[in-house]
Amino acid sequence: MNASACAPDDVNLKAGKFDFNWKKHEVNVKKLQMRIVKAQQEKRYNKVKALQWLLVHSFSAKILAIKRVTENKGKNTPGIDGVVWSTQKQKCEAVKELKRTGYTAEPLRRVFIPKKNGKKRPLGIPTMKDRAQQALYLQALDPVAETILDNDTYGFRPRRSTADAIKAIFCAVFADKDCAEWVIEGDIKGCFDNISHEWLIENIPLDKGVLSQWLKAGIVFRGEYSDTFAGTPQGGVISPCLANLALNGLGSMLKEKFMTRKVVKGKEINNKVHTIVYADDFIITGKSKEFLEREVLPEVRRFMEKRGLKLSEEKTVITHINDGFDFLGQNIRKYKGKVLVKPSKDNVKRFLENIRKTIKEHPMIKQEDLIRLLNPKIRGWANYHRHIAAKETFSYVDYHIYNALQSWCKRRHPKKGKWWINRKYFHHIGNRHWVFAAETEKGKLLELLRADATKIVRHTKIRKEANPYDPEWEVYFEEREGDRMFESMNGRKRLKEMWKKQNRKCLICENEINKESGWKVHIGKSGKRELIHPECHASVHSVMLNVEPAEMQ
Repeated sequence: MNASACAPDDVNLKAGKFDFNWKKHEVNVKKLQMRIVKAQQEKRYNKVKALQWLLVHSFSAKILAIKRVTENKGKNTPGIDGVVWSTQKQKCEAVKELKRTGYTAEPLRRVFIPKKNGKKRPLGIPTMKDRAQQALYLQALDPVAETILDNDTYGFRPRRSTADAIKAIFCAVFADKDCAEWVIEGDIKGCFDNISHEWLIENIPLDKGVLSQWLKAGIVFRGEYSDTFAGTPQGGVISPCLANLALNGLGSMLKEKFMTRKVVKGKEINNKVHTIVYADDFIITGKSKEFLEREVLPEVRRFMEKRGLKLSEEKTVITHINDGFDFLGQNIRKYKGKVLVKPSKDNVKRFLENIRKTIKEHPMIKQEDLIRLLNPKIRGWANYHRHIAAKETFSYVDYHIYNALQSWCKRRHPKKGKWWINRKYFHHIGNRHWVFAAETEKGKLLELLRADATKIVRHTKIRKEANPYDPEWEVYFEEREGDRMFESMNGRKRLKEMWKKQNRKCLICENEINKESGWKVHIGKSGKRELIHPECHASVHSVMLNVEPAEMQ
């Protein structure tokens, strides 16, 4: 959106138009978040509280909170009041309602969603107002959380992903020849539902009154109200961050308790203890099965007990690396002395079941429409696994998808022969045969994506100590984003558009940007991404300059 074309914020708000210069407000919030991080690092906790209060009372943070809860997947899911903010007028009115004074949290609406094991997972759906309030306070809590969380915690954290967690396991744990060979696969029994309210209220660096209301709001199921005595509801905007903070300290505690290396009677002993946490899933490595059973597990149980949590005795197992273990849909196993990460059998099975179900549920759909249904599923699954040794699995998946499509074609034409069916639905495109493709209205062939066409790209793991709210890490994250954009076709397209919009010139020195000069992605004063020379990028950050876009002719 062009900032110059926007009316003043108060004018838009009075007119019932939820239309603002979002980049400007994102910058305003980020500046406060950076100040919170600095105060937290300096252990000025009263300053942290003061800045948090300032942030949650700011107009920028309020409209961003409302924007978040009205544009995500759950925007049309109401709470117990049945209200959703679907119109601009409702969103503008909601800005006035986001106040600390007089705020009372409403009970949660209980719903159940199926789990992969056939059981159901309970969710607590807050009202739109409560969701917006949580999103508002999350903006104040997240900078603190990012500063104090263990380095090897990866779930529900900005700029971190499952790929980072898997890479952390591979690099930090199993990359060396003398690596750990035994792993605790940790499973917490009902993590979100059992976290101690007392522990959260005492230890979470957030407004205690507001936090207590969310925790003690209660549940409404089939018209009946029940109190909540423990847990933070799955479905709440702030719940993942609270869960991360509840599990924070596990890795550092084990590292301190069982030093990686220590000398006993003149001999160096390596306990090989590493902890990787992703949400409520975690693994802990050790030198032996006996060491993990007798020394590590009791410490983990004591750690969990303080927070009102328990390990599932049935699902918490100790595994040898030669047998392999599943983590986040991927299998990590040592083959003849070499550790490989592949898609897990269970993950592949569930993906193929989903594909077959989609195909069977649409027996009479147009071929073009079926391809449009399947392509996002195949693309998403393949992109998730594209950082590991998945090429063989991709071919396996493509083979089974081809068989499922053959069956779909035969059911549509039971009286037609094999060759007639193949000529109608499968084509030769370039050097490839048996391509499931359909001609569109524009006369072009729409192809079914192949999983094995996905390029395997080794993931560059985020640095453990990197904090997206710390100004010292701005250069690192900008470079990382530039590399990420360059990896994808859409990202390269965006880079080219930025380059052309800037008249192929650097916004600092106004000299030409080309292959020889190189380029870096920079986030300017306005919050917009810009291309500048590497030398200019370094100088901008070294002297903390604000980049102003040069006028385009």
